[in-house]
This record gives sequence, structure tokens and C-alpha cells, in this order.
Amino acid sequence: MINIDDTLTSRDLGKGIKELWALSGIKIRRLAERWAPEKGAPVFTIKGQYVNRGWTEWTEGFVYGSGLLQFDATGDKWALEFGRNGTREHMGKHVTHVGVHDHGFNCVSTYGNILRLMAEGRLPQKADEKAYLEMALASSGAVQAARWTDLGKGKGYIHSFNGPHSLFVDTMRSLRSLAVAHLLGRALKGEHDQSISLLDRLAAHAAVTAETAVFFGKKRDTYDEWGRTCHEAIFNVNDGQFRCPSSQQGYSPFTTWTRGQAWITLGYAEELELFQALKAAGRPEADAYGDLVDIMTACAQATADHYIANTPTDGVCYWDTGAPGLAAMPGYQDRPADPYNDFEPVDSSAAAIMAQGLLRLASVLEAEDEAAARRYRQAGLTVARTLLTPTYLSGDEDHEGLLLNAIYHRPNGWDHVPAGRKVPCGESCQWGDYHFRELALMIARDAAGKPPYRFFTGLV
Repeated sequence: MINIDDTLTSRDLGKGIKELWALSGIKIRRLAERWAPEKGAPVFTIKGQYVNRGWTEWTEGFVYGSGLLQFDATGDKWALEFGRNGTREHMGKHVTHVGVHDHGFNCVSTYGNILRLMAEGRLPQKADEKAYLEMALASSGAVQAARWTDLGKGKGYIHSFNGPHSLFVDTMRSLRSLAVAHLLGRALKGEHDQSISLLDRLAAHAAVTAETAVFFGKKRDTYDEWGRTCHEAIFNVNDGQFRCPSSQQGYSPFTTWTRGQAWITLGYAEELELFQALKAAGRPEADAYGDLVDIMTACAQATADHYIANTPTDGVCYWDTGAPGLAAMPGYQDRPADPYNDFEPVDSSAAAIMAQGLLRLASVLEAEDEAAARRYRQAGLTVARTLLTPTYLSGDEDHEGLLLNAIYHRPNGWDHVPAGRKVPCGESCQWGDYHFRELALMIARDAAGKPPYRFFTGLV
């Protein structure tokens, strides 16, 4: 269980965050100087150098988005132009990519960050640039929403790249693309000019995910426990019936792949922030989706609780709570995580995503449950403090990664095992680096008393 530090504040992490941004700038430049976009998107590092893994190009937005976050945090104009030019020159293909469920990762991290910086007054609002950003984001959200499996009676989900039968938990964080497009006034046009609400599709997907991929200790199966998740939900597309849990990147359907759990916590918490903002603005959507808010709150809290209870004391998780090698590590939850053990790898990228989810969940609960909000906030800060130590923050300027000891696909064996080691360690991934930067930006803004970092800033 995480040993939550109740005394920790965002200001206490200032020194580590300052060091993070100094290293981050060096690493973004180093990769930009070496990497050729025609190679495809860099995904994870091997011996400190980023390589491509052509499964889907879901990480390219993190590359240019990282430059935009670097500018946001430090004012680095080179990083701004790297992110801006990369978005304009290379991200257009992702806007109309009908084969993936990753639009929120690619397009909101790039087009969305530039539009947000304009709304915050950090960039001039050039009418032509603003119009192209809005068109890209509105189109991306509609394309994402069109990747739809209809279950009937108003239910359905955005299916994964595995096909119409497959729902991935990752998509909860990608629902941002539908939210942004809705806020920009876009609806999806269907047969006979039918107008399909993107917010309705967001709500339906979130509800089906809650029903099939998140567990609440209600004895749905033998392994049902409060806050556990599965990576994938499988449906019979002939009649719309849910058939079984599954997993692609986790150990099994009946254990919890921790990065998937982190996507759930962060995805629901971020959408809760949106609906809270809609309510504050007097928007009618806030009342229309009241039941959904209750569902999302339950999912975010359950998964946050499960993570806290099943993670080592320092807040960094192993890649799956049921990974078989953990049986050879008695008491592993009662001490700090060991990324250099001989049995199972940790996943720092899951920890960075979860830390952000914990902080966002705390922000939406502050008004109604102060005690729970404080617990989640302090847990998030505790995880962040661990990630800012030399074990995880890469101080080697020759290593292109920022967040060390991340894992991509353990079952497929894609991650690098260094000489003399038995499990992957010491490497980085684009989503880990990007979400580490987002986490640092959130904490630094809080410490400085600045407005929070929200994907929908300027749209509500």
C-alpha cells in the first residue's frame, strides 16, 4: 500500500520539477536532431535511444506535444516552434485516421495544446491559425466518434483497433477528442444527414466501459474486487451482448494491467472536470448527464482506491497486479518498488498517468468530500515525489528518455532487457515522458497559484 505523505505540498516538489524541465529540454532537442519523421513515430527506448514499433502511430502526438508543454513550462521558443511546426507538417494524417481509437492522444496533445495556449494568452490568437486548429480538432472528434459499435437502446462504444467487438480502457483518456469537438459545436453527421451528438457518444462509451471494464466488488466473477480493471471488453457484435473480459497488454483478463487502470482513473477524472466546468458555466449539458457524473465518480474513486491499496509504498506500481513473478517477491507491496529486481518490471509510465489522475480526482471532489479529496491529492503528490528521484528521472543527457523504468508490452516481449538483467528496466516511452511533463506542469501551476491545466480551457 502507498505510504501517503500527508504533509507534502506542491511547492515541496519545486526543485525536482525545475530539474525535470531542464533535462526535458535537452532530451526533446536531442531526439528532434536525430529522428526522421519518415521512420514513423518513436515509441520506446532501447539502450537509451528511441525506436519505432509499427503497431499504430499512436505516439507521434506526444513527440510534438512535449515541445508545446516545454514551452508552456519554460517559455522555450525553440520548443514551441518544434511542437507547432511538427503539428502542422506531420499530424494531419491523424485527424482523419479512421483505424484507431487514439485521437485524444494524438490530436488533443498537439492541436489542442496550441489552441489552449492561445486561450490562455500565451500565444497570439491568429484568426487563420485558430481556424485550422479548430477544424482539425472538430474533425478528429467526429472521426473518433464514427468508430462506433452500436449495442442498441442508446448504448455503444468506440471500438479499438482490434475491431468492432473490442473496447479498450485506454480510450477513456482519448474521449477528450469528442469533448473538444462537441465544445467547438461539431456533431457527427450520419445517414440521411442524421445529427449525432458527440457528447452522447462520449457518455455512452463511458457508461459501457464502467459496466464492463471496471469492477466494483459485486461478485461479477471470481476475481471481482473494488477498483480492479481489465484491459479489454469483448462483445458479440451480432446481438450486442457483453461476452467476457480480455487483455492485450496485461497478464490476464482477471488481473489488473496497471497502465490500463491509470487510463481509467485519469480519463474519468478529466471528464469529471469538464462536467464540473459545464455546470459552473450554466451549460445545459451539465444537468442532462447527471447520472453519468455519478458513474464516472464511482469509477475514478474505485480505481484510485485499488491502486493505492495494491501498489508498493513509494507509489510506483509493477506492470500488472497479478504478474506471476510477484509471487517470488513476498511483501513487495510493503516496501518501495524495485525496478531492478529479477522477477517483474515496474511501470513508471502507469504511475505518472495515475498520479495525474489522482490529482485531478482530488480537484473535482474538494467541494463535496474534503477528506477523500485530500487523500487522493496527497497520494498523487507522493507518487510524483518518487518519480522525481534519480531512479526514475533520467539525469543522463545522452539517454533520450525522460522517465526511466517504463514498460510497453510485456506479453509481447517488446521491452529491452539490459545485459546482466532478467527483466526490462532503465528505459522510457513517449507516453510516459509526455504524461510526466503534464504531471509536472500541473504541480508547478498549483504551486505558483496559476489556473489549472485543463484540455478544455477557453472552450467552456
